[in-house]
Amino acid sequence: MNQLDFKGRTAVVTGGMQGIGAAIVKRLEASGARVRVWDLDGPEKVDVSDPTSVQRATETALLAFGRVDVLVNNAGIAGMNRPTVDYPVEEWSKVLAVNLTSQFLTCRAIAPFMVKAGYGRIVNIASVAGKEGNPNAVAYSASKAGVISLTKSLGKELAQSGVLVNCVTPAAARTAIFDQMTEQHIAYMLSKIPMNRFVQVDEIAALVCWLASSDCSFSTGAVFDISGGRATY
Repeated sequence: MNQLDFKGRTAVVTGGMQGIGAAIVKRLEASGARVRVWDLDGPEKVDVSDPTSVQRATETALLAFGRVDVLVNNAGIAGMNRPTVDYPVEEWSKVLAVNLTSQFLTCRAIAPFMVKAGYGRIVNIASVAGKEGNPNAVAYSASKAGVISLTKSLGKELAQSGVLVNCVTPAAARTAIFDQMTEQHIAYMLSKIPMNRFVQVDEIAALVCWLASSDCSFSTGAVFDISGGRATY
């Protein structure tokens, strides 16, 4: 694992207790960052889809760190695999809340402090599904498309502030999120990847951590593909 310079930097990673999030936390800490994990299964028990919980966690992080240099919005769920016309409204609302509204809430809470400090890196985890749309995954696809647009809007708003906002669009990684999917849907996702394999969580973490570093200095509002050749635009 190559190391980036995060010495003296502080970070918040949502959904950091397992899978992609845990790999990002591991890489940040190995590069010298101090990291707080916001996760329902973590020690802080942060519900990133709840404004009050996010505000409380932000205050705690600022009290502990004095500032937040990096925010990685990774928390997400797959939701059901159903045709759009059969998709439950309650499930739609749940997926949008966890995957999209949470990123709006955390950015809204933390970005002002980054702007005040004149430095910050925000990396949002989207998905190739947000670029192409997956059949029988309307809520997930729509939520990730929303993450892409959120990234572009906020990136442009903060472009002259020293705070950069980017997102990554991975192909599927074999993590616990697969437990929420049908085998048919998993096979469909694999069939779309020219490399004929799923992305590794450490591969995503490597890209995310570069975007979260000071080495990334002239990209904002951008979408970085890591899809094994599935998306090439």
